[in-house]
Amino acid sequence: MTSPAPTASPASPRALFWAFASLALQGFGGVMAVVQRELVDRRRWMTQEQFAQDWAVAQILPGPNVVNLSIMFGERHFGWRGAFAATAGMLIAPTLLVLAVGSLYLQWASHPAVSGALRGMGAVAAGLVIGTGLKLSVALHKHPLPLWLGWLLAMLAFSMVVFLQWPLWWVLPIIGGIGCGLTWLRTTP
Repeated sequence: MTSPAPTASPASPRALFWAFASLALQGFGGVMAVVQRELVDRRRWMTQEQFAQDWAVAQILPGPNVVNLSIMFGERHFGWRGAFAATAGMLIAPTLLVLAVGSLYLQWASHPAVSGALRGMGAVAAGLVIGTGLKLSVALHKHPLPLWLGWLLAMLAFSMVVFLQWPLWWVLPIIGGIGCGLTWLRTTP
């Protein structure tokens, strides 16, 4: 199942700012699932495949993934003004909110209900990431590598990070390099 072609686009840098500000506030603690749902499913500004490709690029660039995605998306629609608007929307409100919540946390950190709530939020964020990953895996059928090989590379990366406890900055170049190399071999005549 592929997502339909984008049927809309942001009307202005201002609309882009408010859209990304809204996304940032909805996804407190993990915005990737919210961004995918909003940009692909709700607003139809991107297809599932476009999102998967842009998200892959955003992950390998330095800095926060969703900020990288907002820069790429904004620049694509309105040049540097769009990149600035989307990034500002993604960062301003959450920054102010984190400062406010951080000051409250300093006062209430030792309270058992607060620590329990934070553990619960961590579980929810993990579930959102897993759900979005499964949803994005639909786009893998268009990749030049066989689906089983894509899943094998994903499981290798997961195992290296979770079980072998290798740092992500080692795993990404190794598994990503293997994936890129195999794709290059598969697509070059």
